[in-house]
This record gives sequence, C-alpha cells and structure tokens, in this order.
Amino acid sequence: VDHQKADWVSIHERICPLLIPIRTSLPCLLSEKERKHGMEQLAKRRKYIIDLAYNTAQEFVLDGKHKEAIPAALQALRFSTEVYGSSSVQLVPAYLLLAEASTGVGHLLQASKYLSQAQWIVLRTPDCSIAVQCKLHRSLGLFCAAEGNFEQALYHLANDIYLASSTFGLKSIETSGGYFHMANVFFRQNKMDIANSLYAEV
Repeated sequence: VDHQKADWVSIHERICPLLIPIRTSLPCLLSEKERKHGMEQLAKRRKYIIDLAYNTAQEFVLDGKHKEAIPAALQALRFSTEVYGSSSVQLVPAYLLLAEASTGVGHLLQASKYLSQAQWIVLRTPDCSIAVQCKLHRSLGLFCAAEGNFEQALYHLANDIYLASSTFGLKSIETSGGYFHMANVFFRQNKMDIANSLYAEV
C-alpha cells in the first residue's frame, strides 16, 4: 500500500489518463494509412510520458525529495525502453536520474547498478554526445563522493570539466557545475584553499 501510494503521489496521478490510449490496442479493420497514423500518435504519446515522467523526477531530485523521484524516473526508463530499445543512449538520462535518486535515499548498491548500465550504454555508443558523457562523469563523480571515494570522485569530475570546457568553453554554465561539485569534494577533504578557489571560479 505504501509503495502504491508513493507511486501515485510521484507520477501515476499525472500519467494515468495518458496510459488509457497507450494500453488500448488499435482496431483490426483499419486501413494501412490509419494504422500508420495510429502508430505515430502512440509514439508521440509515449515520448510525451517520457518527458513528463523525467521532468517530474528531476523536480523531485532538485527539491531533495529523492524517494518521490524514483517511481517517476522508473516510468521514464520504462517508456524510454519501449520507444528506443534497451541499449539506446536515450535511456542514459533516466538511468543517471535513478542513480542520483537512489544515492539520495542511501541505496548505493542500486545506484551503482544504474550507473553501470548507463556507462555500458555510453561505451557501446561511439557517437555518444559530449553532453551525455559529461552527465555520466558528473554522476559517477557524485556517486564516488557519496561513497567517500574522493580520489575517484575528483577523477570523474575532472573528466566532466574537461569534456564540458572543450565543447562549451571554460566559462560556460555547463562547466561551472563540474567546478562546483569538485569544490565540494575538496571542501569535504578540508582543502579549503582549493575549494574556495573553485567556488570563486563558479
């Protein structure tokens, strides 16, 4: 009951009306043109649910409501898998969001599994965008910091900053997030001079 209530509060209340046309099969007596149009509409609805579920989960994470974010992120992953396939790079953002939410509630083993899945997909996608690679390294860095593995966290955050700065520029917003998280790691190591320097850079 608690699980169902959490699921309802997180995302199901928002997507429930949208699921009815998705779960209803198309009539058999349609022309080829009508069937094609029906399939296009179905794909659009699924993509809309992916965006809605992902954005909802992201809002919960930003508000520090990690537990509430998990059901929404799972729906985003589920529909992304249906639309794009189980090894598509389109699944990576949902996996990273699930990892962040799982880390936030202290489920580090589960977070590690989500990150491994995201990393595997990125490694298997030669033309993976720099933006996705940055997000992956940032997520890995934050996870390592949560585990207390600061050296590994700094390694991943340095990769995040390198990729972001070479693509978006040293003074870009995309790069500043990496500096901020790296500063937090140095702060936790009591290396205040480096931390303050990075905070100033942000």
